[in-house]
Amino acid sequence: MKNGQRLYYAYSDYLKEKYGEKVYKLPINIPVSCPNRMDGEGGCSFCAGCGTGFEAMSSLTPVAKQLEHTKKLIESKYHAHKFIAYFQNYTNTFLPLADFKHYIEEAASIPDIAAVSISTRPDCVRRKYLEALKETAEKHRIDVTVELGLQTVNYHTLRAINRGHGIAEFIDAVLVIREYGFEICTHVILNLPGDDITDCTETARVISSLRTSSVKIHSLYIAKNTRLCEDFENGTISVCAEEEYIRRLIAFLENLNPDIAIERLFSRIPQKDAVFSNWGKSWWALRDEFIEQMSLQGSYQGKCFHYLGGAALDKLQGA
Repeated sequence: MKNGQRLYYAYSDYLKEKYGEKVYKLPINIPVSCPNRMDGEGGCSFCAGCGTGFEAMSSLTPVAKQLEHTKKLIESKYHAHKFIAYFQNYTNTFLPLADFKHYIEEAASIPDIAAVSISTRPDCVRRKYLEALKETAEKHRIDVTVELGLQTVNYHTLRAINRGHGIAEFIDAVLVIREYGFEICTHVILNLPGDDITDCTETARVISSLRTSSVKIHSLYIAKNTRLCEDFENGTISVCAEEEYIRRLIAFLENLNPDIAIERLFSRIPQKDAVFSNWGKSWWALRDEFIEQMSLQGSYQGKCFHYLGGAALDKLQGA
């Protein structure tokens, strides 16, 4: 915060405001895949064989055991008392409904769980699964967040990375989820090959117009044994410079509704699993550089958030 102006709305601040104390996410890995990876083939070009669960426990480990193990570590290190059970890897609503109900019920039954967070795809949101989440939330008096992987609003880029869905599916998923009163977190990647800074600002504007609760921002990493890795190593694609990514990140935040919480600014992946990640720097070093640039430029989240609600008429009438 500089001169009373918050640079961006950190998710940790949002959680503290909501629950009155620090709350930590506990990742869960369950035996599920993705409709975009049938028989282990296909999938998004950036997706590794293990999805995003590089450091997660085995999916064969019971959910309760995963939560209790991670919870104990976080409690001892941060003296935390409230947690979010985060079904992180792959497309969790791709499970049979009975299995889905079993896993979320097991997670919600663990003491000190304040919420469950379900990671999925926009084209895998069905009312039966949302009804199951609603029943569990009411039974255990916990909150629910659905995390949707959008990545970009550039449909040409979505097709190029074999995402398997377009913008319509994302809009539909947000509208349906909102009917149940759940919070929504949108995942985006700001430096996908084929995107430019205009795509980043338009992504922020679409997310703002749909009023999702939070955003998880990723810098593109290139995991080993992926199609993107092949393209990177043979020179078919390249990754923008660090300075360009920070420029895009600032533009994204300036166009984003200041009430949307920011869960992450840069990706994280173990060095052994990637051929490229964060320009060889730690995420906290990049964060410090980003904050310095924001301060130098007088930038802050929502600085350019004045394009909704009939903005053209306001401008015309000098309002």
